[in-house]
Amino acid sequence: MHEPDVRLRLPRGRPTSPLRAIVRRLGIALALVALAWAMVMLERDAYDDGLDGEVSALDALYYTTVTLTTTGYGDIVPVTPRARLLNTLVVTPMRILFVIVLVGTTIQALTERSRTEIRLARWRARMRDHVIVLGYGTKGRSAVRQLRLHGHPANRVLVVDSDPRATADAAQEGYVAVTGDATRSATFRTALIERAARVVVALDRDDTAILATLAARRLNSQVAVVAAAREAEHAELLRESGASSVVVSSETAGRLLGMATDSPAAVDVVEDLVSFGTGLDLAEREVSAAEVGRSPESLPVPVLAVLRDGRPHRFGDPEVAQLRAGDRLLYVVGG
Repeated sequence: MHEPDVRLRLPRGRPTSPLRAIVRRLGIALALVALAWAMVMLERDAYDDGLDGEVSALDALYYTTVTLTTTGYGDIVPVTPRARLLNTLVVTPMRILFVIVLVGTTIQALTERSRTEIRLARWRARMRDHVIVLGYGTKGRSAVRQLRLHGHPANRVLVVDSDPRATADAAQEGYVAVTGDATRSATFRTALIERAARVVVALDRDDTAILATLAARRLNSQVAVVAAAREAEHAELLRESGASSVVVSSETAGRLLGMATDSPAAVDVVEDLVSFGTGLDLAEREVSAAEVGRSPESLPVPVLAVLRDGRPHRFGDPEVAQLRAGDRLLYVVGG
């Protein structure tokens, strides 16, 4: 069976183009040839051609190329002290520089390849407890921004997308990126799914999101998966596939539109709550020993929900009328 093409990109601050480097080095080499040719042409009476005794422009170019490339057939030679001194003091350093320029291109390519392999090995050894974001479109980019605002370091965020342009953007912005199909095991293995802490499914198609969730869950049964669904009818399928939390974009947008009809300001407040870093923010923490036995309403912070045994209970739910040790609070704080 044909193995799908999966490519890993490490973040790079300033991407370099190998073609541009080669063109630049070729330009330097040609400039050296042109300069040496001009010098020989100005002093060509000081050179002897063993074939016919005269050095033409073509002979001068020939002599320049075989000299700079250290070939040196010896059929054209400088015969005056001045020409020999010029070759010793000027042409010889140019010859060395010419060889360095040509050989340096190969050395740079080999060095860059070795450096990349070392970086890849180091990354694989250190990467763990990271967040894998599937899809780097509008939803994926917004999810990554929120992760960064919540304190997730850039080197613990890994982007997966099938579009090389999207992964190139992610690498340019400082994230490790994998170009590949988010439903394939090979892609997840390259992304080190077995060491990941969370997977964010921000793909454009619900069917692809379901398959990606199944693939992630099959390779790591402990990883937390949060997913976005365009349609509400697919949310339950995502949960059954292993997603612990599902955001339905169409229903959420519809509810906000309905709310904005009667209370536009309320939408601003909701958007403020889900935008981290300014104004009001949502926070989560464990119940302290002093709060055990108290009701959520009696706490000094506005509690929106209580998480008990991994299950959220909304405000006013009688099951969480009294807080227990191990409960977690979802509450509002000022940004």
